[in-house]
Amino acid sequence: MRLLIILLPWLELFSLIQLGIKTSALFALGYVLLTLLLGIALLQRQGRGMVERLRQSQQGQLVGPRLLLDDMALGLAGVLLMIPGMISDVAALIVVIGPLRRRLAGWLIGPRPEPYAPERDAANRVTIEGQYRRLDDDEIT
Repeated sequence: MRLLIILLPWLELFSLIQLGIKTSALFALGYVLLTLLLGIALLQRQGRGMVERLRQSQQGQLVGPRLLLDDMALGLAGVLLMIPGMISDVAALIVVIGPLRRRLAGWLIGPRPEPYAPERDAANRVTIEGQYRRLDDDEIT
């Protein structure tokens, strides 16, 4: 993982050089500028949407954690678009596409555990009250 982090800027630079060789240097610069502007626009749009959803949650309307995670993921996509290079742009595209992002997250993180809901628990739970004494305490005194 460390090696990937160290090599990523060089791979990004290499991908831009290859784009410039295949097309032209002007096209490569235009591509970098276009993805920068798209990233800024996406961040601004997500920022406004997130502020609106936070305002709604303060007014008592329900905002789910999944919605906030989607906002953060799209913010990450905006930041990835702002990084010059084609590898980060492909990663941003994966993050922007919702079903692909969720499938990749499920593959990396694993299945999410279901939250405990008492109404779904069919077993009768009984609390047993009593006193206890640690055996370790007897050895100390």
